[in-house]
Amino acid sequence: MTPLSEAALQPVLQALKPSPTMPVLFVGHGSPMNAIGDNAWRRKWQALGADLLKRAAPPQLILCISAHWLTRGGWQITGMAQPKTIHDFGGFPQELFDQQYPAPGAPAVAASLAQELKSPATGQPLGIDPSEWGFDHGTWSVLKPMFPQARIPVLQLSMDYSRPPAEHYALGQQLGKLRSRGVLIVGSGNIVHNLRATQREAAANAAYDWAIAFDSTIQAQIAKGQLDALPNFQTQGETARLAHPTYEHYLPLLYAAGAVRSTEMPQFFNTGFQSASISMRSVLWG
Repeated sequence: MTPLSEAALQPVLQALKPSPTMPVLFVGHGSPMNAIGDNAWRRKWQALGADLLKRAAPPQLILCISAHWLTRGGWQITGMAQPKTIHDFGGFPQELFDQQYPAPGAPAVAASLAQELKSPATGQPLGIDPSEWGFDHGTWSVLKPMFPQARIPVLQLSMDYSRPPAEHYALGQQLGKLRSRGVLIVGSGNIVHNLRATQREAAANAAYDWAIAFDSTIQAQIAKGQLDALPNFQTQGETARLAHPTYEHYLPLLYAAGAVRSTEMPQFFNTGFQSASISMRSVLWG
């Protein structure tokens, strides 16, 4: 896809009409089965989506950063008109594989945003993925309950997993300016995510001590507005390593937090655990 010229860039950006500042969401998505199960997590997503649509200025566009789209050597934005629904999991009932989320993409907006946003590492524009990706389950499993009519255009932003956490937070800071153009920013991951330690038969909200400790520390930093401390999660040592043997599920929090203003107060929801080692804690700002 040929990059837009500076002359062509501004009209495309102006297609996103000025708006009151949109909220920012970090959603703990947990098991893909939450997309179809009747549980407290999903019911809260449904209620939250209904509330956002009732606001005087509902979202014009959703930009989602999911734990399940990792790239290396750069960031990418989905650039197709009709993104496919990706079933990036195995061993689940056919009903889950039958799920589709036919929200439209926004190719022109994606192209302009890729030019406007810059890699924190190099200062270069982001890349465009014209056909390969789509909506993985980190995106559609939460957006389908929230916005079941699938009318709001959705873009996904990949995460360059070769870059340090501070750069993910820095790119999130760039996203903040999109909030006054009708863009709802959604980070989808989990504050604690250790699949190796899951206990499927664990009692509701039961969790390991280390999971509770990590979740509590991050919750306190968010509550105090210490968002610039979030990229330093690895300083928690063994607790962090247990909470995130790999940390792709933590990174979406950094994008969401980066887009937040220092004066905005967080609202926590779904503050519990799934399978003892997955924190479902979610945050709404704005």
